[in-house]
Amino acid sequence: MSFTMKIKEEIGSLDYPLLENIAELSGFIRSSYKYDLDKIELVTENSIVANRIAKLAKDVYRVDVKIENKKLGNFNNKKIYVVTIDEKVKLILKDLSLIDDNDNFIETPKEYLIGSLEEEKAYIRGSFLAKGSIADPNREYHLELLYDNKYEAVFIQRLLNEYDLNCKIIIRDPKYMVYIKEAEKISDFLKILGAVKSVLYYEDVRITKEQKNITNRLNNCEQANMDKVIMTADSQIKQIEYIDSVLGIDMLDDKLIETCNYRIKYPEASLGELSRIISIETGKDVTKSGLNHRFRKLKEIYERLKKNEETK
Repeated sequence: MSFTMKIKEEIGSLDYPLLENIAELSGFIRSSYKYDLDKIELVTENSIVANRIAKLAKDVYRVDVKIENKKLGNFNNKKIYVVTIDEKVKLILKDLSLIDDNDNFIETPKEYLIGSLEEEKAYIRGSFLAKGSIADPNREYHLELLYDNKYEAVFIQRLLNEYDLNCKIIIRDPKYMVYIKEAEKISDFLKILGAVKSVLYYEDVRITKEQKNITNRLNNCEQANMDKVIMTADSQIKQIEYIDSVLGIDMLDDKLIETCNYRIKYPEASLGELSRIISIETGKDVTKSGLNHRFRKLKEIYERLKKNEETK
């Protein structure tokens, strides 16, 4: 079962007050209703959603509602559920702010329908049940609501952005897609829907992925530091070997001789590690900065010898 189906099934099990049920019903019907004054016909792929919408219509308007289970085609096993209301159609459409007194379609719902915060959330919930989908966070962070007309897409975008969800619209001809790509914003959207179980699942996956990403970044950083240590040590050893071949290490002062011997002995040690090793083994305190100063002197000697050789 897809993550979207799980969310919709969770929503389908929730109970709300009458006014919120009306707002949810309006959001669903507006998003999926084909303009017809004789009947309301709604389509969904989820039996729980079909039963929920049918129950809301029965409870609110006391009408008979038919649910038919159909296959999309002879060679397609996919099933759809068609919810049909053919009683009190005009009354329902007017009450849900879909048509005006002259039976003309209203592009966006009247304010009374979503007058409170909870009614607004209910409208969004109904719209999501009709047109929404959310990818499993294990795969990607993506939420979309796909509408047939621009008015509803813009209206939903405005509602959602009141919650600072940063959702956008693109045209997916001939439809309009409202979408969110940010993980935290999608989690906030699930909270608006009231899908608590889905929020907990989403957050668990999101946090686990973030922890893995942090671990990978730390590992990459550690590997990069190790590579840098090895490259630096390798360069220092090559300089020491060159000085020894041209001048002889014994010609250096005691501190530099000591530094050369310990670098050769511990080729993979970082500067900090090497300073601690020298301090412990010699009983003399050698700081990291002091050791770094010695290696700078060795580099200067190396570069001077190289320059002298090139001018011969």
